[in-house]
Amino acid sequence: MGTVLKVPNKSAPFGGGVEGVYETMADRDRNHSNVFFVPLADNPSAAEQAAAVVKLIEAADALRIIEQGDFTAIKFHVGEEHNTTHICPEVIRAIVQQCHAKTPNVFLTETSTLYKGERENAVKHLTLANKHGFSFENIGAPFIMADGLIGSAEIEMPIPGELDQSVRIAREIAFTDALIAVSHPTGHVAAGLGACLKNLGMGLASRAGKMRQHSSLSPRVKSKECRLCGKCIRWCPKNAIIEGEKAARIDPDKCIGCGECMTLCRHDAIDWNWGVDAITMQKSMVEHAYGVIKDKPGKGFFINVLVGMTANCDCIARNQSKLMPDLGILGSFDPLAVDMATMDLTAAADAEGRPLPAIAGRKVGAQAQLEHAARLGLGSMEYELIRLA
Repeated sequence: MGTVLKVPNKSAPFGGGVEGVYETMADRDRNHSNVFFVPLADNPSAAEQAAAVVKLIEAADALRIIEQGDFTAIKFHVGEEHNTTHICPEVIRAIVQQCHAKTPNVFLTETSTLYKGERENAVKHLTLANKHGFSFENIGAPFIMADGLIGSAEIEMPIPGELDQSVRIAREIAFTDALIAVSHPTGHVAAGLGACLKNLGMGLASRAGKMRQHSSLSPRVKSKECRLCGKCIRWCPKNAIIEGEKAARIDPDKCIGCGECMTLCRHDAIDWNWGVDAITMQKSMVEHAYGVIKDKPGKGFFINVLVGMTANCDCIARNQSKLMPDLGILGSFDPLAVDMATMDLTAAADAEGRPLPAIAGRKVGAQAQLEHAARLGLGSMEYELIRLA
């Protein structure tokens, strides 16, 4: 049993924390989206996290999304090289073990990145996954890249979008019967919040889909701030940045808007139009998330692990310090509601009432992605938080 916290719809998703009326689970209004929450003490062990996710799955009856024999994908982020705050293997192993009670066809999945690194193609990605503890021997399920060898295996999925009438998603995810998305909420330079919606929309888009999402981002170099350290030049995936006499320079014809330069810069020398560019990117990301799950009604469950939350996403190839004490694990059949709960719980835990994007110091918040998801019908901004004892 647990308690239920009603959270009303908010005109501003940043909200003022979690407020509402407690009632028993038996009396809850089932017309609302339920978000299940297993609290954890700060710095929980891997075993404690694994036990919490099992409790959550059982309480939510999450595996009702799986029918016997279903191809069931577990989508998560293995963490870039040197990243240590990504989701731990024990959590994924616990989910796999639960799923095996329903179907033998369980697999781990991811897609390749736009930027240079250890996840830019399937071979490097799977090698890193094994290094981080996500091998078949350790987890009990194979790892299948959803977008093929180099990120080009895709399906064009029709959607009723505001920006696009179709999106390009990773091919194998289109043929998957059931999907469990396990997300690690963090700040994000353009999305504000990197959580479930980003894990679906950006994380399960093909390379072309990722490029479309980033196409609105037009970074520029602030010459007075640039110190010509060379990091952006070295890591630009399209060699779009060159060294000028006094500052780096971005070739707009080559730039794909991936934002890697902004993430890497330590001198605040990269900028773009936050009022337009980032909002468009967030909307495109959400439309790709819609394309990922549109043909899977009632076949998705979404888990957010609020442990080791950092300012930047797990794509950063370095160890990051967490921003705040760990909170626990959330789960819902509603991808929007689980991200709303993430925003509210982080705000409630912050002394200044700030949600995760603001705690991370992001110039852009997550309001655009959350409201666009609601408009598309991806889920509800109104939910009930069911706290499990």
